[in-house]
Amino acid sequence: MRRSARRHRTVTAYWKDDTLVVLIPARMTRAEERHWVAEMERKLQRTEPRKAASPKSSDDALLARCAVLAAKYVDPRAIPASVRWVPPMRTRWASCTPVDATIRVSDRLRRVPSWVLDYVLVHELAHLREPGHDAAFWTLVNRYPKTERAIGYLEGLSAAAGWGISEEDDV
Repeated sequence: MRRSARRHRTVTAYWKDDTLVVLIPARMTRAEERHWVAEMERKLQRTEPRKAASPKSSDDALLARCAVLAAKYVDPRAIPASVRWVPPMRTRWASCTPVDATIRVSDRLRRVPSWVLDYVLVHELAHLREPGHDAAFWTLVNRYPKTERAIGYLEGLSAAAGWGISEEDDV
């Protein structure tokens, strides 16, 4: 619930991850607030399904996003045992350990566009099928249509921030 002194008559609502956000005028009573929250929830349930939680919101959401990406671009069986956000890595955006099927993603990627994070996840998922960076590995990764664009974005981000992270260091 967000009250606004600038809002005079209109009530607006939208889903943010799994939370219903309702914007109302500050002058509304608690009874009016309860009415409008129920009304807007009913209206949104009818017109727009809840969107999946952003993969940036939690480790569980990140794992769920990996399942979607694996099925679409890599191999439906390339499901990691765990995926988790970790403190910023010094030389990588993420890492994968194929032996135990774990993926770790640098916190630095919480601020990149979703399509860039998707590329990094596809890259790491491909390691679950092809451990090295051989031609078979890149064939899997290049199924993701924004691979080159995402690599360019990450190279530019690293250079601008002075982090020294490059594709040669792996993702």
